Amino acid sequence: MLVVGEADIRRSVDLEEAISTVEEGFTHLAAGEVNLPPVMSLELPERRGELHVKGAHIADASSFVVKLATGFYDNPLIGLPSGGGMMLVFSARTGFPEALLLDNGYLTDLRTAAAGAIAAKYLAKQELSTVGVVGAGAQGRYQVMALAKVRRFEKLLAYDIDRERLERYVKEMPETIGVNCQAVESVQKVVTESDLLVTATPATEPYVRARWVHPGLHITAMGSDSPDKQELASEVLARADLLVCDLRVQCFERGELHHGLREGTIAEEDEIVELGELTSGRHPGRTDDSQVTICDLTGVGVQDAGIATLAYEKALQSGLGSSLEL
Repeated sequence: MLVVGEADIRRSVDLEEAISTVEEGFTHLAAGEVNLPPVMSLELPERRGELHVKGAHIADASSFVVKLATGFYDNPLIGLPSGGGMMLVFSARTGFPEALLLDNGYLTDLRTAAAGAIAAKYLAKQELSTVGVVGAGAQGRYQVMALAKVRRFEKLLAYDIDRERLERYVKEMPETIGVNCQAVESVQKVVTESDLLVTATPATEPYVRARWVHPGLHITAMGSDSPDKQELASEVLARADLLVCDLRVQCFERGELHHGLREGTIAEEDEIVELGELTSGRHPGRTDDSQVTICDLTGVGVQDAGIATLAYEKALQSGLGSSLEL
């Protein structure tokens, strides 16, 4: 079994490759070519912690992937990142492990940001001026970095309840993406002044209000990946002209859609498009610059299968990692 560490993975897999790989994975998913089990979750509320186990096998692939991802949201208080994890690659012929990718959450960060970029590619209006981000953590960074690979924009607005983290963000992001970044004093200002909004927090109480939503706005909501998390007031979903998600069945139980269904602002019978329907050309995505579009991202195992396989193949090609006899 090949064991590859975080440093080697960071050197060998980049955002552009991640976007391409994840888009291909969603297309396979739309075609019914993915064996995708339900998410397993372990919640540790007393530690503000969680573990999610996801995985998938793409038809005819020589391997399948299982990913363990943790989120412990008080970790920054003791100098540790809030997210971590690892990915395991198994032979689809024998079931034996082929690789252990000790990425410490890096590959999850990439594949999550890639899904946001893909959503923006098909759902944001053509001329973007201002992008807004709520949450100045790792995904607040990666989402914008990935977005910059697929769409041009002129200004970045950011909000975070942690002012120190927000100050670091607005100082560092212009150097990273080459766009002016400004800290703002409220979520409302971010929403009302943005053409594209990314919500990237582990919030359990909604903070985006329907009355702030305006024509032409696209929202990528990626923080609600368990049933107790919610970033958008459920009435926001009712404002959408086009509602998209990564996987309906999963979002119905743990995403923003879960809250909309529970509170009656949307129904399962409504037209809710999956991201793979956009990447495969089955649905055109946004068709008018005045539309309000929303994409609910909960993170799907096919993303992990794609990104882990890419990392494993690149490690083999470059001679990275070390062999472990089992």
